[in-house]
Amino acid sequence: MSPITEAINHVVPSFTGQLLQREDVGYDESRRVHNGLINKYPTIIARCSGTADIVDALQLARTLGLDVAVRGGGHNVAGRATIDGGLLIDLSPMKGIHVDVSARTARAQGGVLWKEFNRETQAHGLATTGGVVGSTGIAGLTLGGGVGWLMPKYGLALDNLCSADLVMADGRVLHASADDNADLFWAIRGGGGNFGVAASLEYDLHAVGPTITGGVVVHPLPRAVDALRFFRDTCADLPDEMMLFAALQTAPNPSTAKVVGVAAAHCGSLAEGETAVRPLKGFGSPVMDALGVVPYSALNNMLDPAFPKGAFNYWKAQFLSDLCDDAIRTLVMAFEAAPSPMSQIIIEHFHGAATRVPVANTACALRTPGFNVVVISQWATATETERGIAWARNTFTALTPFLAPTRYLNYLEADAVDPAGVAYGPNLPRLRQIKTKYDPENFFRQNVNVLPL
Repeated sequence: MSPITEAINHVVPSFTGQLLQREDVGYDESRRVHNGLINKYPTIIARCSGTADIVDALQLARTLGLDVAVRGGGHNVAGRATIDGGLLIDLSPMKGIHVDVSARTARAQGGVLWKEFNRETQAHGLATTGGVVGSTGIAGLTLGGGVGWLMPKYGLALDNLCSADLVMADGRVLHASADDNADLFWAIRGGGGNFGVAASLEYDLHAVGPTITGGVVVHPLPRAVDALRFFRDTCADLPDEMMLFAALQTAPNPSTAKVVGVAAAHCGSLAEGETAVRPLKGFGSPVMDALGVVPYSALNNMLDPAFPKGAFNYWKAQFLSDLCDDAIRTLVMAFEAAPSPMSQIIIEHFHGAATRVPVANTACALRTPGFNVVVISQWATATETERGIAWARNTFTALTPFLAPTRYLNYLEADAVDPAGVAYGPNLPRLRQIKTKYDPENFFRQNVNVLPL
């Protein structure tokens, strides 16, 4: 009997999920994350069915001296949701969701995806800020920030988090909220997976949907500079109910033409939404206008086809100091050189409630009004990897004159320089103090790591 099998038999005999080793059926499928560029082989995959399984998995890792990574939805583009040669705590079987309609809250387990969360809350006409790609996990997105359609009105996903149950490195299960372990609650709202495994998360909900005004208008790439100028100028005077993104991308088959799209969501009344999107529909001569009344859940799944599981991805992202004309021209020229039709450049506009929270109120330092540019290099086969990575890096270098200091935790590439410094900013010293209290051995370090003091 191998030492691993012996440890499994003696340390975690009560484990109710699956403990997979490399020779086991299901291991290869379970080890894969969303980004096909990430190809890691954990020694053990602990597919947990509940909080007690997480406790057992951590005990097993300690017994065997294995490093640990944690996967919720597995969307982290840098591959931090898996590990080579360690123990992968896989929360994906944990799908429980309970909606309290009278309290307007929902508690969901750490393996829930946003499309699953939205399906349950929208049955009651309720929602909270969640990911714009439906297959993203709620836990990773929330702990790292939480960009979504509702953030101008209701803040980031982490601003809507009202509590979480965490399994700590020593196996304790702690409840974190404004009233319980308040310092830990401050830290997990932006501090990522540095402090424990999020077994469940509780959110405030808001009256949104089931239909809202949203969708996208698309213009040909030769009109991209004018369209992005219009996008920028429109963003200068948006109500909190309105969220706008812009994207340089390639239209799907059979067109395969490079285009620029402006995507919108208005979470107010349908009448107000119709008025708000009228200028977007009236600008220029779009090649496609799919902007109107849409189910909120459908809007959250609209971008899913552009991010297929298994595609190779390398991203670079950072705030711009200003979306000036020169920055716009630089973005358009860079996209014209994109080697893969799967690649795109997204511009996320930040305003409203998400930017009005003081930086010191949560660990999240991303409270800057303005524009976050995401260079998404994506390709289909391994032979394209060198060109794909080079294009993203070259595009990012071309943007250097326009970059502001702020970077979003969840988009940080694996080879980012000083990732903790650029993501946590002025909140890093306090995060290090809290890390020292709750994880002094830095057991949870497969992340944008906060070092204990």
